[in-house]
Amino acid sequence: MPYTAAQIAEQLRGEIIGDASVQITGFAQANNARPGHLTFAENEIHFAAAEAGAASAILVSGPFTSASKVLIRVKNARVAVARLLPLFFPPDQEPAGIHPTAVIDSTATIDPTAHIGAHCVVKADVKIGARSMLMGGNHIGKGALLGDDVCLFPNVIIYARTQIGNRVAIHAGTVIGSDGYGYVLDEGHHRKMLQVGNVVIHDDVEIGANAAIDRGALGSTVIGQGTKIDNLVHIAHNVVIGRHCLVMGQVGFAGSTTLGDYVVIASQSGIAGHLKLGHQCMVGAKSGVMRDIPDKGVVLGYPAFPDKEAKRQIIAVSQLPDLIKRMRALEKQVEALGGKAS
Repeated sequence: MPYTAAQIAEQLRGEIIGDASVQITGFAQANNARPGHLTFAENEIHFAAAEAGAASAILVSGPFTSASKVLIRVKNARVAVARLLPLFFPPDQEPAGIHPTAVIDSTATIDPTAHIGAHCVVKADVKIGARSMLMGGNHIGKGALLGDDVCLFPNVIIYARTQIGNRVAIHAGTVIGSDGYGYVLDEGHHRKMLQVGNVVIHDDVEIGANAAIDRGALGSTVIGQGTKIDNLVHIAHNVVIGRHCLVMGQVGFAGSTTLGDYVVIASQSGIAGHLKLGHQCMVGAKSGVMRDIPDKGVVLGYPAFPDKEAKRQIIAVSQLPDLIKRMRALEKQVEALGGKAS
């Protein structure tokens, strides 16, 4: 469906510079855009590329001007793009109903607007809310609760008693509620400590592909409202993650660690168990966190230190080759003077 530049600007509360009636038929990057497309630019380099391309209009957030393109000026171009993309690329909607190959327990409660795809298994006492979608090959364990507008992509597995809020998306291959890693040494053997808790996922959470979130040993593993978790993340038993956190790919959490709100964990970091990470703290990529982090603290490195200290260490290590050369030169000078380098 085409829109005028004026309609898009109105939706974004933006300002039109140029012909407000120009028709916008799609959205694309500057180098792939065609006539009728809208693109965006966050800086001068991007703007130059957009102006040189074929797009009819450019979404900008700076003091740019153009003699050849219609501009839509907004406060933040990237935020505006996030709001516009669903307009041009609406998500697929599956029809309500249950596929004939699905296996549904008679005690399960499924909203009539929900979609249950091929080869899904829904066990006893499960509840699935309005407009939720199981895309195919999903297994929902006994007593699990799924809210409204939940989307489980293919082969997502939900173990028993998991609680999932509204508007949660979980991508393919992820497992929610599997056993936590708990063993005790008993007479020379590792005896399994039964994991009898569950996982609670609050509203507006998104979890990437092939992640694993273990259920609590006794209580709950909790994912807070609005948190976004990337692919290949492991969250161990009884971890509690606060609201609106960002957890990037290949991060691992050991058990019983607690995160505050708006925490950012960069890729390939490891977080030890029983720690407390404060509100709005940040962990740099490939860090090993072994100690608590205060509110708004920033750490990086392996093991992780406060960022300023870690940067000094990195600088010092980079200077080691030069320092070794200087030491060898001094040793030669001492030997030349008849001394003996120790």
